[in-house]
Amino acid sequence: MPELTAFLWFEDRAEEAANHYTSIFDDGAITRVMKGGPGGPGTPGATLTVEFALAGLRFIALNGGPQYRFNEAVSIMVQVDAQDEVDRYWAALTAEGEPGPCGWLKDRFGLSWQVVPKLLFELRSDPDEAKAQAVTDAMLRMGKIESSVLQAAYDDA
Repeated sequence: MPELTAFLWFEDRAEEAANHYTSIFDDGAITRVMKGGPGGPGTPGATLTVEFALAGLRFIALNGGPQYRFNEAVSIMVQVDAQDEVDRYWAALTAEGEPGPCGWLKDRFGLSWQVVPKLLFELRSDPDEAKAQAVTDAMLRMGKIESSVLQAAYDDA
């Protein structure tokens, strides 16, 4: 069976990013750090890649140089059960980053994330189109998603 791993290209802050991400997630762990060798690639002795895991998903962070940058076309979604978890992950991931609309944000490394309560998907999947649309309309007016606002929009529709 194949394994899937998200591969993240950083200019030169892969180890810093991996340490940051693993400090945010309770089960986060760095599993391997590879250094550049005398024959390359990378600077001999400097971190080349960092392998780590978050919530059961494997990642490899590469110090690949300035050729590529993250953009919003790819994001990592964090789905949580409760509003306090939304608040915690939102605060940790936007620290030195920038909040965006509809639960999206960029962290301090430029990587896009979505922090979303599972309630959003539950309410949005209601067969009552008016209720589902009211939840969508409420979400579209938010930065950080607030479960109580979603629930009120649903209940009032």
